[in-house]
Amino acid sequence: MNNQQYEIAQLNQMSQGSFTAALGEIWEETPEIANQTWHSRPFKDIDALYQAMVAVVNNMSEAEQVALIKAHPDLGSKTKMAEASVQEQAGVGLARLSESEYQRFQSLNQAYKDKFNFPFIIAVKNQTKDSILKAFETRLKNTPEQEKQQALSEISKIAQLRLETLTK
Repeated sequence: MNNQQYEIAQLNQMSQGSFTAALGEIWEETPEIANQTWHSRPFKDIDALYQAMVAVVNNMSEAEQVALIKAHPDLGSKTKMAEASVQEQAGVGLARLSESEYQRFQSLNQAYKDKFNFPFIIAVKNQTKDSILKAFETRLKNTPEQEKQQALSEISKIAQLRLETLTK
């Protein structure tokens, strides 16, 4: 994610292409959300911008929402992921898992994907390895619809945190 910070007035003045380039990475691998949100300008403040982005997500088709969920990496995995995800996971120690912890995360990731057909998602800021593992175990008991809604809620929290780091 770029390190530049923007004020709401700057974002409101941007062309659609610049706006999408500036905010497109907030929603993992889904710049179309920022692209569509641009049409709702001007935004009163950053919260209004965020709410407009959430509205775009809420209005996506079922298939588009599932694609957004599937764009997120497994927690604790060693696969290639967006830089923001790398930093977020490293911040709670998921980049430094012991072999047994790594195996536990892999096992839970697989069980979760087997049940729901998309990756487990949680906004890792303010979480610990233990709280994430507990959430895994609790959420594995959910229905697919409950979990889809929970995943979208967590994605929205992640996007809000990313937006906050990009704005002044």
